[in-house]
Amino acid sequence: MTLLKVNGAPAKKQIGSFFDDWFNEFAGWGNDGGTAQWTRVPVNIHEANDAFHLEVSAPGLKKEDIKLNVENGLLTISYEKKEEAKNDDYKTVRREFSYHAFKRSFTLSDKVNADDIQAKYEDGVLKVLVPKKPEAQAVSKQISVL
Repeated sequence: MTLLKVNGAPAKKQIGSFFDDWFNEFAGWGNDGGTAQWTRVPVNIHEANDAFHLEVSAPGLKKEDIKLNVENGLLTISYEKKEEAKNDDYKTVRREFSYHAFKRSFTLSDKVNADDIQAKYEDGVLKVLVPKKPEAQAVSKQISVL
């Protein structure tokens, strides 16, 4: 049973699509059709007995600009940097670290408790807790040998 899908595939089977993701959508090659360039940010997904733990690499961002939304079984994590005021006193010759915008979506199954999703941002990592419903949690019990 798959409880969390990334890009339509089970979270555990994403390694095979790494190279497709790299060449097609990583580093801002994708486009949302508008003026913003959507960058694909790396995400680690860990599964525990009671929840999924997502870690989104997001260094140097303001947590106020990060948005999480759950709609129709889809968890979307996005960020869009507000335009900075231009300074005519100097010009930037090279800018290597900057996220202008990113957006990642994850399909949630009905075994996930979407109402209790929690998120916190610390040390450049957005940590998202996606709890499982009690009936979806693995039950372990000791069986006696007769």
